Amino acid sequence: MFNSLKRAVGERLAAFLSKDLPGYQRLDTVAIDVVAETLEKGDIVLVDGNTRISTAIKYLTQSTWSHACLYVGEKGANSSELNLLEADLKNGVHLIDLDHYANFNLRICRPVNLSDAEAEELVEFAQQRIGHQYDLKNVIDLIRYVIQKPAVPNRYRRSLLSLGSGEPTKAICSTLIAESFQSISYPILPRRNGQSGEAGEVPLLYKKHFTHFTPRDFDLSPYFRIVKPTIENGFDHHSLSWEVSGSGEKSLDQTSVDLNPT
Repeated sequence: MFNSLKRAVGERLAAFLSKDLPGYQRLDTVAIDVVAETLEKGDIVLVDGNTRISTAIKYLTQSTWSHACLYVGEKGANSSELNLLEADLKNGVHLIDLDHYANFNLRICRPVNLSDAEAEELVEFAQQRIGHQYDLKNVIDLIRYVIQKPAVPNRYRRSLLSLGSGEPTKAICSTLIAESFQSISYPILPRRNGQSGEAGEVPLLYKKHFTHFTPRDFDLSPYFRIVKPTIENGFDHHSLSWEVSGSGEKSLDQTSVDLNPT
């Protein structure tokens, strides 16, 4: 009886928090099929979401990015293929296509120097979590901040996102990905002892618990390269065609640019 009530409440909360909010604007001009062609196995795709829970996460982390997905497909795959692994409120850990996020601002964070074997191990670890449910305790902790949006000092905001149950069959998007990278000992934002030996030894690194990571940490990490499809495809600003109306003076409402010149 209690479990049925808990599940019903969780479903109601998930529906409430997953509802899209009006006024969202996509600023990225890159076509989603170009993004798909750029992705490589092991890439992290950060999403600037527009749901109630996205608003809460962006507020608490003071970041643009509210959601993270792991790309588990091959390079050059189609955007309609189920190659993004994510954890969301309604479906838990599952696979989704990139087209699902075609109308959102995205950022690609790429780990460097991964061997093929490490990339396969990373993906296999994450895929073994498919079917796990979203951590509803984390949802309950978040919901009061969605409704009230209290003034929370910066130093406390991160802790509000690490209140989940920590159960092995529960997940939120960023903790799932962080745990996967830690399984192959790839750093995100590790702690270090700050000391180097007399002979110049490398300082020891300490793994933070994976539940302490948020989507923006992959953006801030010095160990992930930010990949922008336009630049990867050989962008040259000299090839752009600008259209100027009137006297020839450029202004925000007078100037347009063809970003796909022929």
